[in-house]
Amino acid sequence: MAAQRLSHSAALILKALSLGYRFGFEIMEVTGLPSGTVYPALRRLERDALVQSDWEPEAEATENARPARRYYEITKTGKVAALAATERYPLLARLVPEKRA
Repeated sequence: MAAQRLSHSAALILKALSLGYRFGFEIMEVTGLPSGTVYPALRRLERDALVQSDWEPEAEATENARPARRYYEITKTGKVAALAATERYPLLARLVPEKRA
């Protein structure tokens, strides 16, 4: 997928992933995008090999008394697309704060 074809929302999500945000709700919080935008965009980004995902171990979710989370990770191709999107949308660099450990 060419960086030019990334929507602003997809570029914002890639930026969040590149800064260490890993699951849907966390991405929604930091970007301000609604779930109806974030989850379909994550599926498209995964389909286009810019993102990959895995479910957390069930034991970890149970230990934290919540449903299992799907963790997303930006791929090498996604990192290239995120850099290109940041050049195209310079405000992206300021819209998403870097994740603190």
